[in-house]
Amino acid sequence: MINLAILISGRGSNMRAILKFASKKKTINPVIVISNNHLAPGIKIASKFGIQTEIIENTKDQNVYDKKLLTTLKKYDVTPKNGLICLAGFMRILSNDFIKKYKNRIINIHPSLLPAFHGLNAQKQAIQYGVKYSGCTVHLVDSGIDTGPIILQAITKVDEHDNIVSLSKKILSKEHQIYVRAIELFAAKKICIKGRIVKINK
Repeated sequence: MINLAILISGRGSNMRAILKFASKKKTINPVIVISNNHLAPGIKIASKFGIQTEIIENTKDQNVYDKKLLTTLKKYDVTPKNGLICLAGFMRILSNDFIKKYKNRIINIHPSLLPAFHGLNAQKQAIQYGVKYSGCTVHLVDSGIDTGPIILQAITKVDEHDNIVSLSKKILSKEHQIYVRAIELFAAKKICIKGRIVKINK
């Protein structure tokens, strides 16, 4: 069993997919949804699933924020040994110290085939660049922006008529599929990490 903390800032689309998936799995235990935005629609969604929620509003002092976040994770028994932190539209950069404490225990989903189009507005970048294929990536979080080791990727075709909105919808449907798969692999202890290489054991 793996204790799951999901960090959100907005609508919680991937969070919803994770909670729906986890409700059918005995090995995945979502224990807390944390938001840095008290107006995030995802908070109400989490409550409907019966998941505890906590609000940790943004602070300028990173040390203060880290301390509050660590205290909350400890409260719900999300530790570096038995826990997994899933960033699901969490619009705040975690500090290097925090990431080190939870090394290889923080994952994120990004709407591009990394290392292409990292950072904000990845779908817009893909459209402007004229790529024929795009997709999404589940990766481990490191000290960079969308630079951590890649766990899973999914591809979608970019059609001539696609715009930012239509491409985003295509990618989002793929996100919902591979994010939950990555969590399932973690819970089953099938992920082996060696440097930048992530191997999935059978």
